[in-house]
Amino acid sequence: MPEFLNTPFGLKLTVEEVVREIISFMRADSSRRYKVTIGTDSELLADKRADFVTAVVVHRVGNGGRYFWRRAELQKTHTLRDRIIKEVLISLDIAKEVLLELKKFSLPTFDFEIHVDIGENGPTKSMIQEVVAMVRAHNFEAKTKPESYAASNVADRHV
Repeated sequence: MPEFLNTPFGLKLTVEEVVREIISFMRADSSRRYKVTIGTDSELLADKRADFVTAVVVHRVGNGGRYFWRRAELQKTHTLRDRIIKEVLISLDIAKEVLLELKKFSLPTFDFEIHVDIGENGPTKSMIQEVVAMVRAHNFEAKTKPESYAASNVADRHV
């Protein structure tokens, strides 16, 4: 996996630097409610490899947010299920890194969610229980479409 995350402005930051940016954003208005969300989306390339993009989003509920993203081209994926599971595993890995760093600081209250790019409509609906259970097994809150904006909107923008 790439060690750096990109800002929308083209800067490359480490996870620690991203967390400092998140903290700065939260502390700028500590009276607000925040959500830190992580989601991954992927696109199957012509040679059966998949391009995965992960987004880390800090959302000041009702008043905007910031996001960071990274791309990783990985090995071939044979099925849609393989790709979705890999998306979730990538999100869980970075979620653990980000949360570990966030816990080092005194912060305003925030929700922490993993957003998965699956929903009730389409070919992934049969995977909802399995994927949500994977996320919950790691003690994270899971959101699916249409609430999974970190995966289905933010990460999707860079796939």
